[in-house]
Amino acid sequence: MGKIIFYEDRNFVGRHYECMSDCADLQSMFDRCRSIRVESGMFMVYDRPGYMGNQYFMKRGEYSDYMGMTGFNDCVRSCRMIPMHSGNFRMRLYQHFDMQGDMMELVDDCPNLMDRFHMSNFNSCHVDGHWLMYEQPNYRGRHYYLRPGQYRSFNEWSSINSKIGSIRRLRDL
Repeated sequence: MGKIIFYEDRNFVGRHYECMSDCADLQSMFDRCRSIRVESGMFMVYDRPGYMGNQYFMKRGEYSDYMGMTGFNDCVRSCRMIPMHSGNFRMRLYQHFDMQGDMMELVDDCPNLMDRFHMSNFNSCHVDGHWLMYEQPNYRGRHYYLRPGQYRSFNEWSSINSKIGSIRRLRDL
């Protein structure tokens, strides 16, 4: 179970809204979001309804200046709770679309895909567990949340290109 609280102003002031599950449209709950408190669990927050747009990973903690920290605007329009995964973590990355071409497998975090596989462009993947893909090495830059399942094209994880720099498992951090 998770709990996230969105506040309209910095430093946890102003109108607030508590959420304990996925919410596809937060637009009617508050006008803007300037601070966030994650009391338990892990969440992805999105700047557009329907889990679309820029996304930002939030783990347990206090974020007194959400805009300053993320560099995004003050729009939080949807959020998704990341459930705990009790099984094994595994990600198979494929060079081409539809799980074709050379395949590389990960079962743990990888801070630099280029160093490990001498490759950084992947066009499809099969995912067991919950993972974050980052555009740059060492878990930096834009990141994309991948739930268990198949992604036949990099467009399905909301990336603008197929270049991935690092990958991390989402477990109880």
